[in-house]
Amino acid sequence: MNNFEIVAHRGVTDEAPENTLPAFERAIELGADAVELDVRLTADRIPVVFHYYYLENATPIAGPIFSCKYAELKQLQVRGRSTTGKIPTLPEVLDAIGGQIGLEVEIKGPEPESAVIVAGILQEHKRLWQTIEITSYEPALLLEIRKQCPGLATDLLFSRSQPWMKLDVVAYQALHQARLAQARAVHLHPTQLSQDVVAGIKQNGIEVHAWDVNDEKSLQIIAELEVPRICTDNFQRAFDFRRRLFA
Repeated sequence: MNNFEIVAHRGVTDEAPENTLPAFERAIELGADAVELDVRLTADRIPVVFHYYYLENATPIAGPIFSCKYAELKQLQVRGRSTTGKIPTLPEVLDAIGGQIGLEVEIKGPEPESAVIVAGILQEHKRLWQTIEITSYEPALLLEIRKQCPGLATDLLFSRSQPWMKLDVVAYQALHQARLAQARAVHLHPTQLSQDVVAGIKQNGIEVHAWDVNDEKSLQIIAELEVPRICTDNFQRAFDFRRRLFA
């Protein structure tokens, strides 16, 4: 059985708001292999690290993030469980923690220029490329990153399955969408994983990673299937599981 890497989804958020520098710094302190972060564009096309379309999901003001300029956003406090924090820009995150931990950067889209803007920033941080992977649900955005930043790892995120989808359809769609995106890896939900699914995708030269690995059952699945990298909202549970497994 092979070890696996743990990615802290939006940082470690028990003590800090998600997608903020304190949440990422906490992940470094606790020994995460990487952090996942989401990138969206403001009205004035500044790439900021924020998950939601609507600001009211995590801040005191309402409205879509794409209608708000960065000058206003940077004054806001993101709500956490017990503390608040600032919305950082992508360059701020790269400068603050780049090289200290792996970075899984999800381009949320859907703006076509999202990939171009992110690629321009990444060109200024080439020293970090070995520690960065770009993810998206949109093959076109990944293809643009590959064009602008050849050699940078790009991974396709595959949505949770519809009720009618059996695992053979999951494997077929995930493989061909990943091929369309020319992705290095495809990220699947634990409910989409089986020995046949993983083997079939890997036989085509594409890695399989897992997202939303938050409970013991999901951790057992990825361990048995030797999935090399997972993304989790419950970092400590995943960390403790891995420590017991490979003690």
